[in-house]
Formats: sequence, C-alpha cells, structure tokens
Amino acid sequence: MNELNVVVDAAKAAFERAGTPADLENAKAQFLGKTGRVTELMKGLAALPVDEKKSRGAAINQAKQAIEDALNARRQALAEIELQAQLQAEALDVTLPGRQRGAGGLHPVSLTLERIEAIFGSMGFAVAQGPEIETDWFNFTALNTPEDHPARSMHDTFYVEGGSAAAPNLLRTHTSPMQIRYAVQHVKKHQAAIAAGSMPEIRVIAPGRTYRVDSDATHSPMFHQCEGLWVGENVSFKDLKYVFTDFCRTFFESDDLVLRFRPSFFPFTEPSAEIDIQFQSGPLAGRWLEVAGSGQVHPNVVRNMGLDPEKYIGFAFGMGPDRLTMLRYGVNDLRLFFDGDIRFLSQFQ
Repeated sequence: MNELNVVVDAAKAAFERAGTPADLENAKAQFLGKTGRVTELMKGLAALPVDEKKSRGAAINQAKQAIEDALNARRQALAEIELQAQLQAEALDVTLPGRQRGAGGLHPVSLTLERIEAIFGSMGFAVAQGPEIETDWFNFTALNTPEDHPARSMHDTFYVEGGSAAAPNLLRTHTSPMQIRYAVQHVKKHQAAIAAGSMPEIRVIAPGRTYRVDSDATHSPMFHQCEGLWVGENVSFKDLKYVFTDFCRTFFESDDLVLRFRPSFFPFTEPSAEIDIQFQSGPLAGRWLEVAGSGQVHPNVVRNMGLDPEKYIGFAFGMGPDRLTMLRYGVNDLRLFFDGDIRFLSQFQ
C-alpha cells in the first residue's frame, strides 16, 4: 500500500509543477497513460492469486481515483489562472465615461423641405402628399400634355408594371399630378359653395420625390420637387410674382434678392415663365440662377379640375428643393446628397 501512496504523492507533485495545460497533460500521461505507472500496476494484477487480486485491484482503483481528483483540481486551478490573466489583460476601466454615439439629424434636403413647408404655410398654403406611382392620366393627360410630348417616351419616364397599354402606370415625373388630385377633392368637398358661386380658394403645395431618366452633377434619377397651386376667382400673375418673390427672399434670408420671369412654355400653364434669381452679394452675386418654372394655369387643366375656366383662374409653379439646397449651402454636386457619406451629411447638423 505504501507503494500506491508514493505513486499518488508523485502524481500530485507532478501536477502541481505543471504550469500550463500542455504540461499537465504530459504529467497525466506519466501516471494514467497507456504506459503510465497506474496502468502498469493494473497490468500486474494478472499474475496475482484470485484472493489477493481483489484487494489489490480495489487499492489501485482508489489510488487512481485520488490521482484523477488531483488532476481535475489542477486543471481547474490552471483555468482560473488563465482566466485571471485574461481579465487582467482585457481589464476595463469602468471609471471612464462610455463612448456615446453621435446624435443623428435631418438630411439637408429634408431641412429644405421643412423650410419650404413652413414658409408657404405662413402664407396659407396647405401641404398635399400623393402616390409616387402615378397613372398616365394624372401625370400627363390631365395636365394638358400632348400624346406625342417627349416626356412621355421611355427615354424620360420610368414606366412600371400595372395599368394597361392605353393607361400605363409610371413613376411620377413631377408632383404636378397632386394639383389635379387635390383640386378634384376640393371641388367635391365644396360643391354646394361652388353652386352658390363662393368656392374657397385652392391654395396648396405638393412636395415629394419624383423620378426621371437623368443623372449627372445637377440631376439625379430620383429627385425632389415642390409644386404650388393657387386657384380662385381673381388670382393673377401679379400674385404669383409677389408670392414667389416673398418666398425666395425668406428662404435665402436676403431682402436684396432679385427675381426675373422669363417667357417659356409648359403644357399645363399659359402664359408660362421660368423664374431666375440673382444674389446681390456673396459668391454667387451677379449670376442669374434658374430655380423654378411657373405660369397661369391652362384653361384645359382648370377644366380637368372640375372648374369653369371662365370663372376660376390661378397660377402654378414647380421648383426643385434639391437645387435650392445646393444654393443655400454652396454645394456644387447634387449626387453628394444621395451618396450617404456621413462625413458630408454631418456638416448640416
């Protein structure tokens, strides 16, 4: 029995000297491996008489169990040592403040849209939203666009599945369809007042996303537009000039801003005009910059609204919030707004 105690003590001492899991496995092999000391003792049982074999085998098993217990204890101790070393190496100083994510903010074009809505809201204009997938009728026909107009071709317009050959669906090329949609609902709502000859004026803007087959430094396949409409019994081109001049001076915070209305052509207005602005100071001083199209609403469009063009008249305009954003912040490439580069966008927060 003393021999077994010596083996157990030797195993414990070897395990304690093992400084790594690999050293411990090597020490285990010396005692519990195929050629280990305990294994050799077990092999020696075959030469013993039956009575002695039973007692000797029990003693060897007891010694083996003591060695295995010592082995597991050392494994646990080495694991603890390794864990403590890892914790020490990766220690966190909980007294330091945590890393906080930067606060988000609105996209610069969204800031412009909010500004547009606020300015026109102060003038009594409602804000209308509508579908981005439009019908050909609302997008073109109701706005007096001829069947052979280039804008209807696949080169300018994204057509989508649905509808029919006679009435296809498309991604709206402008937000002007909302003029018709809003006006039709307005007429239905105020039929009694119209019959009595006192319809409340239609005064609305329609900001939103639009789509055209175009892409360069100043154009994007997806871009934003804001249409405006004012229809009543005595709305004139003079009102258009006053409203848009007031808007531009408020938007750019410049009282010396000059506007120019150039004769132009749009199917849905007659007469029509391009609107240019000129700054009197700053990096853009002295240059004429086109910012919108406008005009008196065409009589055919007024009819498609369900109104009598002999009695009701008004003006409409369409501007690009993306371009206004470029001018306001001095950005020279429209594509920067849609690249998603946080370094660029964070400048506007």
